[in-house]
Amino acid sequence: MAIGRFTLDPGIKVFINDLRISWPRTLRRASLPADLLARGPPTLTPDEYFRFWSALQAEGDGRDLALDIGQAISVETFSPPIMAALCSPNLAVAAQRIATYKPLVGPLRLDLADTAGGLRITYQWPPDQQPPALLATSELVFWTALARIATRHHIHPARLTMPNPPPGRVGLEDYFGTRIRKADTHTITFSADDAARPFLTENESMWRFYAPELRRRLSDLQAEATVAERVRAALHETLPAGDSTITAVTKRMATSPRTLQRQLREEGTTYQSVLASTREALARHYLRRGNLRTGEIAYLLGYDDTNSFYRAFRTWTGATPDAVRAATAV
Repeated sequence: MAIGRFTLDPGIKVFINDLRISWPRTLRRASLPADLLARGPPTLTPDEYFRFWSALQAEGDGRDLALDIGQAISVETFSPPIMAALCSPNLAVAAQRIATYKPLVGPLRLDLADTAGGLRITYQWPPDQQPPALLATSELVFWTALARIATRHHIHPARLTMPNPPPGRVGLEDYFGTRIRKADTHTITFSADDAARPFLTENESMWRFYAPELRRRLSDLQAEATVAERVRAALHETLPAGDSTITAVTKRMATSPRTLQRQLREEGTTYQSVLASTREALARHYLRRGNLRTGEIAYLLGYDDTNSFYRAFRTWTGATPDAVRAATAV
């Protein structure tokens, strides 16, 4: 999961203009400074990034902006990490590169899987924040545009899923050439043939030019994150596997339990405090989804039994998971 701050590509202003949206009004609505792009490469927190996309959606005034974005995407609008992916030999390799460097351009993580249906790309958003609908839809639109631009073929996804497909989605489905299905996650799947289709934009020398700088920027981003943020990101990986131990986290962070505990004390917190706050945020996220049983949530949070989860949740919130679920559903 992306942590800390990340860079907003300066080309976004041109892109917004191409969408016939007012850049100044979008910034005002998002409570972002008017001179955002005048201070060098701007960096945003995840909250600021989501506010920006919510403001953009509101400025669209009812337009199907995701479809407009799909039609406006061009090579000129791609940021360096995406340009580097465009240099790849095919979509499968491009997806691996984008998944690696996605934290540079957005607060999310991409999970890739080779399935019987082809290359599946799944979006993992911060568990305590719901992405604006326009952002989530535009992310799926991007993959289709990338595949078409790079191959010069009218590629369409083999499968698309969203937790809440938009009501008027006929135009979007026409763009994708694929029906949008309802599921728990935002995913897009391309057939194995399309994932392996050669990119006409392949440029290995350009990739070698981009790669060192991208690695440096990713390293800087990770170094800027607090230790607590890095622990929280690691827990997002280990908890669903049923492991909440500090040993599992330190293995992912390539450090020792003693060193991690010392670093957390220096930041005024403890491993148990970070674990508890992470579990609470994840629990609230799972309860909002409404399709997971309490026992399943307990398992995803790394608890051995449901009763332990109930006791911990009441300690955090003063209420039961069922009560919070009911209040969320109202």
